[in-house]
Amino acid sequence: MGGGKADAPGAGIARPIPSVPFSEYPGPMRQNFAVVIPFFNEEKFLGETLASLAAQTRAPDRMVLVDNASTDRSPAIAAAFAAANPALNVAVLREERAGKASALARGLDGVRDGLVATCDADTFYPPAYLARAEALFETGEDVAAVLAFGVPSADPLKTRALRMKGAVMAALAPRQTHAGGYGQAFRAAALHRAGGFSPELWPYCLMDHEIMHRIVRNGGRLAYAADHWCVPSPRRADRRRVRWTLAERLAYHALPLSRRDWFFYRWLAPRFARRRLGELALRDQPWNRISQG
Repeated sequence: MGGGKADAPGAGIARPIPSVPFSEYPGPMRQNFAVVIPFFNEEKFLGETLASLAAQTRAPDRMVLVDNASTDRSPAIAAAFAAANPALNVAVLREERAGKASALARGLDGVRDGLVATCDADTFYPPAYLARAEALFETGEDVAAVLAFGVPSADPLKTRALRMKGAVMAALAPRQTHAGGYGQAFRAAALHRAGGFSPELWPYCLMDHEIMHRIVRNGGRLAYAADHWCVPSPRRADRRRVRWTLAERLAYHALPLSRRDWFFYRWLAPRFARRRLGELALRDQPWNRISQG
């Protein structure tokens, strides 16, 4: 999903916002937990995703579903879900600016405190997903974001090795991102202080890593656990069109935090701009063309 000017933002250099010390954020208390889901033409997946979130053992206090100018039945699916689940306090919004960052910004605009999970419309969330995220936030006031590992199966026994590998990587590099945008949750205040999701700040792919960089740069801690997971759609297994190169991945993992502003905004952004890896590339759905062909 992407914004209309995402592929050529000026000189191709994204501009980070000033850091805000995490010590200035308000301390935690028993908080509301909101869920924000942007969607674009997700009629095949949205219903199951919403059903998985409605079945949470820790029910969301609020859900914000953001239609990013869909042309299929997914807005009707969202509206029907809202009508059928009044206890979940569901709002359905529409964002005409194309792009996941714009849709997330619209949904998050009214979520300024408490906890918020940003979920993908094609992902299965196990019943304890929100409860596990909330428990991880409660491990420390400095936990600004909680990340869930993406696994290919809802059977925990089949994915134990993969989840343990992710937990080891997170333990070795705790200030790096080891999970995608399908499984992220934030202290809302920390997210907004970091600038939130914005095509003006980062109009490219890899926004799940870039937003976590801003969170960490402000002093926030990332929390992972081997038993915190979700199941993204397998249709996105082939990400050759929107992925970074091996050299770019190695540089991300090798550079210290002090050099990560340079990495994202001076080095990676111009490279993505040249390769036209704006967030509009995430909006493409080649599986739909195949199924209709």
